[in-house]
Amino acid sequence: MMSTDLTIHGHGEAVVSHDTHGGEHEVHHHKETFITKYVFSQDHKMICKQFLITGMIWAILGGLMSVLFRLQLGYPDSTFPWLEDVLGKWAKGGKIQPEAYYALVTMHGTVLVFFVLTGGLSGTFANFLIPLQIGARDMASPFLNMLSYWFFWMASVVMITSLFIETGPASGGWTIYPPLSALGDANMGSKGGMDYWITAMALFVVSSLLGGLNYITTILNMRTKGMSMTRLPLTIWAIFFTATLGVLSFPVLLSGLILLLFDRHAGTSFYLSDIFIAATQKALPNEGGSPILFQHLFWFLGHPEVYIIILPAMGLVSEVMAINSRKPIFGYMAMIGSLFAITILAFLVWAHHMFVTGLNPFLGSVFVLLTLLIAVPSAIKVFNWLTTLWRGNIRLTPAMLFAIGFVSMFISGGLTGVFLGNSTLDIHLHDTYFIIAHFHIVMGVSAFMGMFCGVYHWFPKMYGRYLNNTMSYIHFWVTFAGAYLIFWPMHYEGLAGMPRRYVEYQGWASFNQFGDLNRFISTVAMVVFAVQLMFVFNFFYSIFKGRKVTTQNPWQANTLEWTTPIHPGHGNWPGEIPEVHRWAYDYGKDGKDFILQTEPLGADEQHH
Repeated sequence: MMSTDLTIHGHGEAVVSHDTHGGEHEVHHHKETFITKYVFSQDHKMICKQFLITGMIWAILGGLMSVLFRLQLGYPDSTFPWLEDVLGKWAKGGKIQPEAYYALVTMHGTVLVFFVLTGGLSGTFANFLIPLQIGARDMASPFLNMLSYWFFWMASVVMITSLFIETGPASGGWTIYPPLSALGDANMGSKGGMDYWITAMALFVVSSLLGGLNYITTILNMRTKGMSMTRLPLTIWAIFFTATLGVLSFPVLLSGLILLLFDRHAGTSFYLSDIFIAATQKALPNEGGSPILFQHLFWFLGHPEVYIIILPAMGLVSEVMAINSRKPIFGYMAMIGSLFAITILAFLVWAHHMFVTGLNPFLGSVFVLLTLLIAVPSAIKVFNWLTTLWRGNIRLTPAMLFAIGFVSMFISGGLTGVFLGNSTLDIHLHDTYFIIAHFHIVMGVSAFMGMFCGVYHWFPKMYGRYLNNTMSYIHFWVTFAGAYLIFWPMHYEGLAGMPRRYVEYQGWASFNQFGDLNRFISTVAMVVFAVQLMFVFNFFYSIFKGRKVTTQNPWQANTLEWTTPIHPGHGNWPGEIPEVHRWAYDYGKDGKDFILQTEPLGADEQHH
């Protein structure tokens, strides 16, 4: 029998020694201070809450930015004097200036993709669920886990600081393509704000790598007795593949950003060549570089990033759907296989973002094939979710509604990906509103649906209280309907060729027809944002005033986190870590509604 000793270091924190195979176990408690418990905590449950609340702050900021630029797009002829009071020179005369508009678009994309749907989503649920669902006291390295949050926090501080410098934040689009990002004189947003952006993203990459390595190590090495890989809940499989994607792809982005810094400040020519600056009437000395190189480096991370965002949501939805259908998840091994296939193919499709760069047509056809191929494992997952729902005893909890909403968004958004995956069609649709509609539905809104699904379902375990149900249902229906009302019409604008990232369209006779539609979209966007603020109120109000959880397992679920006390301490289980005897999806079996993973197999049961 192999014994594992885990020492949780830090002032006033528990020192735990345990045998993962069920031996003797002792917990020695020391006095905790406010700093060690809430600030520099090494308890994975507290770190989860730090990631979640930081991500929520970023989500409010990112959402507010979208409201501001939708105000400009919906009401281009109107002035709003209060905007000048808030934004100063960036909204002279009550109208958002072009420089400010591009900065808002850039920061909105950066914030939502990286700081909310990567850091917020993965950081929250990987930290919370991995030790609780695999049967571990904490992460493999609680200290590195703490560092991963604080690097995320430092990245957040640097990125927010860029909003307040004189020249403003980065404004080259969230993809920061050179030469715009490589030349400080290109525009206001290419000056100091771009350096802040690069620095913040470098810190963010360090945070992601520290977290990802910790998640992988913990899942592989710290499972409790009986918890084989094929007994893991799908949430853990999804987080495992997500961490693998991040560890392999984020360093490529970091290398691309370092080369970009060299071009900006060291006189190198990785991305620059043959450029003439009209304002200064001079040619730059740079030769031999290629901005296309940056696109390759960026999208080698950028496309796996789509799945770094969506895979954890898929795992959360699979778990919540099985629990609230009171049925085993359909096709457990097929679900794992499809996650694995998506992980592999995610690295082989990056150039479908680059069909209009002059890519060799034969090479383009290879990426078309691989892009359409990734629809197969995605379709398997959709089929399995729908089959899990089929004839289930469905409980429409708020979490379940968001899980079903996720599947709806993933299907409808994914179907438009078939258009964009075809290089011939993509040449027409590239950089139009069709692109915005597609990726916001399939990646942005879907991932938010998965995130809300997870928050509503595990909030009682996080805080020992329930969220308010009335506000939860209002939140779902307005968000779900609003998302379709905002983004579905954009497909038609894109098919008409309407380009994205333009500050105004009045001078385009062909796009004036969309004036009323843009006003409608902007109005709905404001309503949906207001409902997200209601969710934030519900969240913080319920932490202190919500209905208290009185049962250990309120959802009648099978996984190990529901075998811990209502308010688990640092170490999760007060006694021995439970032993696992079965998979996580024994619902509606042998006359029982649910059977915990810790319940031994009966005499007539087969090994699972």
